[in-house]
Amino acid sequence: MKNKATTFYIILGTIAVILIAAFVFARPLIGSYLVNDCYKTTQPVVALFDRNKPEENRTLGNIEHYDVVFKNTAFWFDDKLLKAALTNHDVLITIETWLKGPSGDRSVLDAVNEGDFDGKFTKLARLVAKSGHQVYIRWAPDMEVNAYMYPWQLHSSTDYIAAFNHVAKLMKQDAPKVKIVWGPSGYPGDTEYWPGLANVDYASITLGSPSEYSTTSYPFAKTIPDMLKAKLHRLRFLNVPVLIIGADDGAKGYFKQEWLTNQLAYMNKYANTVYSSANYITKDPPKPKRTTLQIGAFDPNRKLIHQKEITIEHIFVDLGDVQRGTFEKTFMEIVNRHRDVIVTMEPWRDTTGVADSVVTRSILSGKYDKVIRKLFRVLALTNQKVLLRWMHEMEIPIHRYAWQSQDPAEYIQAYRYFMLFEGGPPKNVKKVWGPAGDRGSIDFWPGDDVVDFISVAIYGLPDKNITDPNKQESFSSAFNRKFYRMRFSDKPIFITEFGVKGPEAYQDKWLAGAAKTINDNPHVFGACYFNLYDNPKAWGKIKAPDWSISARSMAKFTAQLKNVEVR
Repeated sequence: MKNKATTFYIILGTIAVILIAAFVFARPLIGSYLVNDCYKTTQPVVALFDRNKPEENRTLGNIEHYDVVFKNTAFWFDDKLLKAALTNHDVLITIETWLKGPSGDRSVLDAVNEGDFDGKFTKLARLVAKSGHQVYIRWAPDMEVNAYMYPWQLHSSTDYIAAFNHVAKLMKQDAPKVKIVWGPSGYPGDTEYWPGLANVDYASITLGSPSEYSTTSYPFAKTIPDMLKAKLHRLRFLNVPVLIIGADDGAKGYFKQEWLTNQLAYMNKYANTVYSSANYITKDPPKPKRTTLQIGAFDPNRKLIHQKEITIEHIFVDLGDVQRGTFEKTFMEIVNRHRDVIVTMEPWRDTTGVADSVVTRSILSGKYDKVIRKLFRVLALTNQKVLLRWMHEMEIPIHRYAWQSQDPAEYIQAYRYFMLFEGGPPKNVKKVWGPAGDRGSIDFWPGDDVVDFISVAIYGLPDKNITDPNKQESFSSAFNRKFYRMRFSDKPIFITEFGVKGPEAYQDKWLAGAAKTINDNPHVFGACYFNLYDNPKAWGKIKAPDWSISARSMAKFTAQLKNVEVR
């Protein structure tokens, strides 16, 4: 009997030990699925910046910052810390939404839009509504950074905007006094995710967010003031105050009031141009619609230009071409063929043959005034339409051209200097602002008064390492992405460059897709094919792609277009 009792207690003890061990080891796993997290973050709110109310600009130390992590599988929320903070402080609450379990492969933005987290948002809203202090709600920050840190990154901007507005409206229903914060990092392309003024009270930027440090797509600012300058510039279209968040606890100690003062002085310096209140966006403005479509080509080997549908020809010109007179000769040859002209002016080299590494400053100092004057004189030799594209593809973070990877405000001033020089170009000239259409394009927007057309470039290769022509990006995919980035402007689009490489059958298929996309978008006024191989210097050790197509392929393409202008 005694032995049986001993055995029983041994078994019972063993089971108890196993259960305790299982609880200890399984607790983190249980918590990661069943408990919504809440903790004080290490990213403090360090300052407020509002260029319309400079008296409000100040460093901050009184806003507590908490992170609330909602999981679709969780049913319990320990809100003790948050309740204490809401009782004693103004609080910024950053909300994260994560999918766990079998739903892990689903888009978290779809889950938010479809109401999967509504109960959690509502419970939080009712909690913060009881606070006697100011509460700021920021959902899904750093959405624009091309990183994998959060599940809402690398998703469609339209999906994000819908989800953001869903959350904002839900929070305001039960907590109408909360301030809704739209929280980009301040990375290139942030305003693609702008949800509109209706549901936003503040924006925020983060000085050195972990998301940014996890990617190398864009260079980092060398100093905190430079980072602040770049990030606030990217928000220049938005008429909302900005909360500035530090990357770590030490930010409160090193952030200086003078940085805000200097930033305001810098913006005031360009208050009538770069930072004009006329740039503020209340809603996406409508673009004009075409009546006819103009088709052209950059075709130095003259394989396509005999076709009647080609009514505009494209030439690339540097300063030396204008100085030597070779530009005038080429220009007049096109004019005498009774064609309109696209002139892409690349001010990177004059007759000395030496590239100007500080070209934007040189332009502003008047160094090239004589060249600009001569260029305008040549353009006035005809009454035919000229599209003048100046310092293109400025937003790409490389150094192919001296005006790339530059301070956007300096680029804008140099662009405006040129387009307004001595009253501007002749009346037959249309001013073309020509980004590639990449992330951050709109940061270089020079103003409505110096732009008649926006041009973009559409090529089949999104990555120069792609050698298989069948892996090229479709025209529609590239165009729709780039067109969306121009939503803050009411100017029409002219595709001044597009091209595809590969076998003729593949090119024909790609061009058929291009024709459909152009037909479907009434805001495209023209498209110009780049009928040559690309510049080998831009491709390094990789063979430069040959975008050339046959006259037969061009004829097939134009036959699929509607309302094409002919001469």
